Amino acid sequence: MPAESRSDGLHVILDVSRLLGCGRKRTPSGIDRVELAYARHWLAADPEQCSFVGQELHGGFALLPRKLVAELVDTLAEAWSSGLANGPAFRRAARLGALGRWRLLLGLGRGDLGRLLASGRRLAYLLVSHQALDRSGPIEALRRAGCAFVPLIHDLIPVTHPEYARPGQAEKHLRRIGTTAALADGVIVNSAATAEALAPHLGGRAMPPPVLVAPLGIDTAPRGQSSTQSSTGTDPYFVALGTIEPRKNHLLLLHLWRELARTHGAAAPRLLIIGKRGWENENIVDILERCTALRGLVQEVGQLPDRMVAEMLQGARGLLFPSFAEGYGLPLAEALAAGVPAICSDLPALREVGGEVPDYLDPLDGAAWREAVLDYASPASPARAAQMARMAQWQAPAWADHFQLVDGLLEDVTNPARRHGAREGAREAAREAARGTAPALAGRGWAGQGGMVQGGRVQAGVVQGVVQGGVVAARAQAMP
Repeated sequence: MPAESRSDGLHVILDVSRLLGCGRKRTPSGIDRVELAYARHWLAADPEQCSFVGQELHGGFALLPRKLVAELVDTLAEAWSSGLANGPAFRRAARLGALGRWRLLLGLGRGDLGRLLASGRRLAYLLVSHQALDRSGPIEALRRAGCAFVPLIHDLIPVTHPEYARPGQAEKHLRRIGTTAALADGVIVNSAATAEALAPHLGGRAMPPPVLVAPLGIDTAPRGQSSTQSSTGTDPYFVALGTIEPRKNHLLLLHLWRELARTHGAAAPRLLIIGKRGWENENIVDILERCTALRGLVQEVGQLPDRMVAEMLQGARGLLFPSFAEGYGLPLAEALAAGVPAICSDLPALREVGGEVPDYLDPLDGAAWREAVLDYASPASPARAAQMARMAQWQAPAWADHFQLVDGLLEDVTNPARRHGAREGAREAAREAARGTAPALAGRGWAGQGGMVQGGRVQAGVVQGVVQGGVVAARAQAMP
């Protein structure tokens, strides 16, 4: 929980710029959910412990009224749970977001922020959405005013797998990571896999920022009984959950179901694809819209509110998650929390989330996926029964645990002695960058580069703790 209120206590400045534009979204993205969870957490704290800011059109910051942020958070939660795309909650959320952006446009709240920065308190600016992280100037101004900077990095996929990103996103994400490497006083990541991908980029400072591995919590209903009852159902189906884009590997599933349609006909299990259409997905969309062999077997459901997603998951034979790259794997956590088994790609981030529970497959091994789907579709599936037994030992990641870890990091990075060293390191990194002598971003390896996990622990398959110097020197086996 947040630190107790006192005159010299830590005061968090949380950026909620992303939420201001969410009233136009029918369902939240994973990053939207994270910023919403952070806003809820700090709204529950004493007002002396947190303020909320938004980013102006030209990149500066201004304080937003706490009441406005609270109303926006409540309204977005109501809108996203209702599923009524044009309902009153969505219209109200859009109005509140527009009001917040209007205040920023007029410069309201700048003076209040200036007074807060001049108060002499221990301040930490939290940016958990990547929003405008590629623009370093305004963040550097906050640090010059004495405010520690702590971003949450969700993944480095646009950098490590640019073939799956929109054009220009790889370069933009490199700028975000560059800002993080040069200015961050501490970094939060959602998995050790993300920490590992980030580590080579943090070597340009005399004192690299500490990196906290803090698994994201999930908000989900308690496990129901439907997933057990569905084992005797006569119309088995599977669920694929996530944005329709090449990285999610929907093509593997569509080709697999086309083969099942040929070999099993109407007796083949069904596939429900939940999620909005994304980018670079022309081949996937062509199959969904034109392939007559898949009619009646594959259904593109589109975007659904959380309540309906949970209902569909709980009746499914399993979640199918053949992704090529993930920073965390929220759909996997949601499925396991609902008591639904999962067949997913063998990726480090997914093993951190799922531990020994899911069945892991190579995302390119179509034959293995076919065999697993046919097995799980059977009411007497031994593989599914075995996974259900393993699931009894799995624990869902909780937001309370996440924020307990984050609070410790914030206390550390706002320590006056550490702040002085971090500022000197950042200045040196900036000077080296200006001289063109900074180390190459990708020139350092991961293991054995110095540093250690301090206070780390293993829970639900995830290494948790502060990684000093941007490097994990010890790794733990994923445990259920």
